[in-house]
Amino acid sequence: MKVLHVITGLDAGGAELQLAMLLRHTRHESDVVTLYNPGPVAEQIRAAGTPVHDLAMRSNREPSALLRLGRIIRDGRYDAVHAHLYRSQVYARPVARLAGTPVVVTTEHSIGETHIERRPMTRGVRALYLASEHFSDATIAVSDVVRDRLVRWGVPDRKITVIPNAVETAGLAFDPAARERARAKFGIAPDAFVIGSLGRLDPNKRVGLTIEAAAPILGDQCKLLVVGRGEDQRKIAETAARHGVAEHVILAGYQADTAAMMSAFDLYVAVSAQETFGLSVLEALASGLPVLYTTCPALDGIETMRARRVGDSVAGLRAEIRARAERPDRSRQVPAEVFEFYGVRSVVARIDDLYERVLLDHPRRARPADRLGRSPAAEVPRPAAEPRPVPEPRSAAEPRSASRA
Repeated sequence: MKVLHVITGLDAGGAELQLAMLLRHTRHESDVVTLYNPGPVAEQIRAAGTPVHDLAMRSNREPSALLRLGRIIRDGRYDAVHAHLYRSQVYARPVARLAGTPVVVTTEHSIGETHIERRPMTRGVRALYLASEHFSDATIAVSDVVRDRLVRWGVPDRKITVIPNAVETAGLAFDPAARERARAKFGIAPDAFVIGSLGRLDPNKRVGLTIEAAAPILGDQCKLLVVGRGEDQRKIAETAARHGVAEHVILAGYQADTAAMMSAFDLYVAVSAQETFGLSVLEALASGLPVLYTTCPALDGIETMRARRVGDSVAGLRAEIRARAERPDRSRQVPAEVFEFYGVRSVVARIDDLYERVLLDHPRRARPADRLGRSPAAEVPRPAAEPRPVPEPRSAAEPRSASRA
């Protein structure tokens, strides 16, 4: 099959990096279109051999961009269009269907209780989402929490398939040499205790809460390393200064190597107000880190000693951080009970199977046999029932980018 992925932008974020990972493992021929802001993830995708087209949209009301997208879809004769993130869903789903694309699929990466991708859930936002959803054959929800929120919003349950985000565990394995290099880069002593935070810097991530809780503990032998960029960066710096710990809170900005950053940490702290999956928590666990988190739907129903759920109080979080700083756990144990669910190959195979299953359920939509001499429905056998994900083997893998939602 030939698949076009349409995504709002390709700056460093969770959905964007999940797409890059999918492209590395899919069995289908793929292209990518961004509405605007190709960003560093587009560079990664192109370097791996997948074309990325940028529509270079300048505003939300740009009909010519829709015409350009429609032309790309028609000229590419894609068997499937897969839309990621709200704005691309609103635009790509109807355009793909009107262009005659046989299969139209959505992944919902980030729908919270009150916001969708940092966008307040107004009646207008919901109406646009549901209007364009009529043109989609299936929606992938990255967790049960996302599925439940979609159903409450009005998306038919029969159209939703839960396929979790994937984690490339081998590529995130602890690397002592990378730890040494990363710490040297930021002037952190080899024996210092490092609290880590990684992700897009926005109000939902509440990095300021981590700073406030850790402030009395920070010093020459205890640092907070904040990896990522975003709208809250200035506010985070101001919070560190207000608590008198600016020299001990290191704002690393965007870093291309997630594995190296995770290797540099001794404790991972994630205190988001809302999450739809909690990918960075899983990545920290894949690096063998102990984790403190406020919410992580990916861990719902999974018992592991490596991650502890904490409340929102400064005092409670401070006590948990202090306990771990005073008795550091540097054993780097990776919890197998977590990663039997999130292996990348099995997750990507389920997405590939979904495209094929939708196409085979609608055989009249299949492209005529003029592209490959046969219809896409004949190119692949009907996929088997969805397999249970299996753990990823530990082998060398390319590093992951270290700034995401």
